[in-house]
Amino acid sequence: MKIIDVEYAIIGAGTAGLGAYSKISRKTDSLVMIQDGPYGTTCARVGCMPSKLLITAADHAHDIETSEFFGIESTGTVNGRKVLERMRRERDHRFVARNLQYVEKIPAHHKIEGRARFIAPGHLIVGDGVEVKAKKIILACGSRPEISEVFNPVLSRVLTSDTIFEITDLPRSVAVIGLGVIALELGQALHRLGVKTTLYGRSGKIGGLTHPDMQQETLKTLSNELEIYPSGTVERTWEDEGAWIQYRQSHGETVTKVFDRVLVATGRVSNVDRLDLEAAGVSSDQHGNRSFDPDTLSYPGHPIFIAGDATDVLPVWHEAFDEGRIAADNAMHYPDTVDAKRRTPLMIYFTDPQMAIIGKTYQELQSQEIIVGELPFASPRHIVWNKVDGRIQVYLEARTGKILGAELLGYQAEHLAHILALAITHQMTAEQVLEMPIYHPSAEELLRDVLENAQRKR
Repeated sequence: MKIIDVEYAIIGAGTAGLGAYSKISRKTDSLVMIQDGPYGTTCARVGCMPSKLLITAADHAHDIETSEFFGIESTGTVNGRKVLERMRRERDHRFVARNLQYVEKIPAHHKIEGRARFIAPGHLIVGDGVEVKAKKIILACGSRPEISEVFNPVLSRVLTSDTIFEITDLPRSVAVIGLGVIALELGQALHRLGVKTTLYGRSGKIGGLTHPDMQQETLKTLSNELEIYPSGTVERTWEDEGAWIQYRQSHGETVTKVFDRVLVATGRVSNVDRLDLEAAGVSSDQHGNRSFDPDTLSYPGHPIFIAGDATDVLPVWHEAFDEGRIAADNAMHYPDTVDAKRRTPLMIYFTDPQMAIIGKTYQELQSQEIIVGELPFASPRHIVWNKVDGRIQVYLEARTGKILGAELLGYQAEHLAHILALAITHQMTAEQVLEMPIYHPSAEELLRDVLENAQRKR
């Protein structure tokens, strides 16, 4: 048994793990990074990049289908094999390759491959042949898709966000289980590429927008294009020349359909459960949960830190990288940990129309004295695009007019979201943002108009 004794061990070489490594490796050579499975971040391999490549192909197909509105008569055929080949080629040769080039530059003695678990405080075993003793340990081990047992009878036809990008051709039909970001992005993309698609929700909640009016607008808008059952339960499944799904809606009616494939996108579970934290001395509550401090990313009383998807909060790419560096900072200064300064929250769904949440949500602010500026997504520029679905809400502090947060549903929402994130980061008021020049016609006119709406309400 090979024994390695270091000051720092990082479990995971994804976005958070690499963020931690970049910080610690500048200060010391006494560290190892342990990776279970192939290198390449979740974002590059099975997340941000392949999904956007697929969505872009789907948008091109949709543009052809809807071009007659602009007086352009055209037809097109989706070649599923070529769509998926192109997606994998771009993913592997550009985004994954870039990540692998970085990993290759990491010294060999800093890298260990295999699954790690604790066997004692500060003591890990990796695979069957390596023991690692470390004074401080960062858990950046990521997460994996969660699949309910109800899908066991059709498991051979089940896809997840970890496997869907490896299929060689598009299925004829797919059931999408879930109404979160992965389900909505991939479900709409598959639909636009010609796959007969049905989405099944559980609670009735769709996407991440929190204001009731925004939830209602989202369901209404996406239901105009997609077949969505927002609230109910998958009661049972079975296989008979396809995957059969029996789904009971919340009002009692049962829907039974058959599909080529089933995309389960109901959430992910942290890989921390594979590490045997009990052996590390980290105690659990009566429900078996082990809590960490979200401000310092540490397990109180232990030189153990956590970052990225492993937190089970599903941070986006920039937050995962930041968390890796926050965990590294606190590990290097342990036991003198400090609360981390976080960036303005920013979340974008690349559906059509897009969704965006910036700063504080309505749900977080509803007990405070706020002003809600709101308008339909119908600027002159959006009318030109024929993209007028959706709504924008901006939340101001009533006393000062400071922008606290916003929720958007609309075409090109990602760009307005970044302007709002900048304004919130610098604690700007609506009045200060309105001093910015706005070109006509541009999508940014909508931002000006909604802030003026909020100012009038003040």
